[in-house]
Amino acid sequence: MTRKQRRLTMIGGSLAVLAIAAALVLNAMRDSIVFFSTPTMLAEKPVAAGKRFRLGGLVQPGSLVRGDNLAVTFQVADGSNTLPVAFKGILPDLFREGQGVVAEGALDAAGVFKADTVLAKHDETYMPKEVADALKKQGHWKDDYGAKKPDYSATPAAAAQGPSPAKQGVSQ
Repeated sequence: MTRKQRRLTMIGGSLAVLAIAAALVLNAMRDSIVFFSTPTMLAEKPVAAGKRFRLGGLVQPGSLVRGDNLAVTFQVADGSNTLPVAFKGILPDLFREGQGVVAEGALDAAGVFKADTVLAKHDETYMPKEVADALKKQGHWKDDYGAKKPDYSATPAAAAQGPSPAKQGVSQ
């Protein structure tokens, strides 16, 4: 074998090994590429207990129960299915019932999602595309979800005053 043939063989072998490694990594990540799963997705395709994933949806109104030592339980819903969530820790300031949430954790043997991280949506008009699509598909979409905020700079008096705290979403 000449020097050129050995070099081409080494390059070809390296590319083959790299291609196999990339295929294995992409195959392993196939199910975890989704940013989060909704309760309906979990009902259709169950996840094994103990496997970490993200759960997203809306906090079911009336389901928030605060316990001792920062323990909190609530239900995450997507319009047709709900999933109980248990979390121990400090919730984000914007966390409240009826609002969007993404929780990271795993299901336990009883089917309760044990979250170790809870993320609340940052704006009253923000909604992940997947949640919006799921709500549209199930007929729970409200037209004001995508509404733009009013422009307060239209009049000089309004521009000087700015939006009121009630219009900014500040709760008393």
